[in-house]
Amino acid sequence: MATSTLSRVAKALITPALALGATVGLASAPASAAVWNSCDQWGNTTLNGYTLYNNIWGSGAGSQCVWANSGTNWGVWADHPDTGGIKSYPNAKKVINKSITSLSSLTSSYNVTVPSSGAYNTSYDIWDTGYKYEVMLWVNKTGAVGPLGTSQGSLTLGGSTWTVYKGNNGSNDVFSFVRSSNSGSGTVNILPILKWIKDTKGWFGDVTIGDLQFGYEITSSSGGLNFTTNSYGVSSS
Repeated sequence: MATSTLSRVAKALITPALALGATVGLASAPASAAVWNSCDQWGNTTLNGYTLYNNIWGSGAGSQCVWANSGTNWGVWADHPDTGGIKSYPNAKKVINKSITSLSSLTSSYNVTVPSSGAYNTSYDIWDTGYKYEVMLWVNKTGAVGPLGTSQGSLTLGGSTWTVYKGNNGSNDVFSFVRSSNSGSGTVNILPILKWIKDTKGWFGDVTIGDLQFGYEITSSSGGLNFTTNSYGVSSS
């Protein structure tokens, strides 16, 4: 996990021009004929206010292709070897650009279909605009995967019960909330979680929330597995 945070940030900022020709494998989009698909390593597009990234960054990665009918209905096919280390974080990003105290609400709903094999987590990845702090919300996980840092105990907040982990990857602090039971759909009230970090724990101040990503942090998916975001949305005010 120590290098995963840095890679996700750095690679997400690579422009499409630099990504030309970085193709890893081929796979077909679903039969529903997606409006966009890409097998490029850093393939990305923006649809109805959400930016989608294929985002294959880990060493030893295999093939991966992302497809989208919209920014809120998309999926990925991935065939990564059964080895350790995160290979990719395909995701859909919504930019918030509001400080915690200026937000009156920040919620997100998700509905996913994920495989029963492989090693991965389905997670929100939330960043401040300076990329000093990362908040991860793991809504489900399968296989040999775990968050960075040490356990800070359990907490019921934002509509779920989580085990909280606090760590640092050498560049930024990482706060991971791992749901006590796997969930394929639900609504997360994100603002109380951010306020708990800020006000109760004092782990950061009144930071401005920038990228709010949702996707699949994949370690292995040997033989090819499908991850589908049936629906997803972010609401803020």
